[in-house]
Amino acid sequence: MKIMGKSGIPDILQFKRQLRDKNLKATPQRMAVHEAMSALGHAAAEDVSLWIAEYGDVSVSPASVYNILSTLADLGIYGRCSGRGGKKIFDVRAKQHFHLYDTRSEAWRDLEDPALLELLEAHLKGRRFRGYRLEGFELQLLCRPTRKPLPSK
Repeated sequence: MKIMGKSGIPDILQFKRQLRDKNLKATPQRMAVHEAMSALGHAAAEDVSLWIAEYGDVSVSPASVYNILSTLADLGIYGRCSGRGGKKIFDVRAKQHFHLYDTRSEAWRDLEDPALLELLEAHLKGRRFRGYRLEGFELQLLCRPTRKPLPSK
């Protein structure tokens, strides 16, 4: 089990290639959304909008941000997970992984555990749920820090 850092986030060239592979153009708005998601990692559309408004070079409406994020998630370029209260959270990493969700700070951390992934995939393979087709799964481990944060210097 390994908590993932910034690795695995597509750089600008990789992101442009992913867009091209899906017949999408690398518009300034899409690039601004990707820049924000690269900085945030996991975010709701409104968080991405706020980040772009503060740090971005282009203007992107909140509705456009949501539409861009939804399209990227639908195409498998980004991931999507459910936050507290059903809030849609987008994940810059599309590759299957798990999440640690800090219930105090509401922060997300990526967790890579190939053994657990293999176990879950094997358990779910061929499973049937009457009236439903299994499309995938997500695992969020709810947690809280065990140590007090170190004082700032």
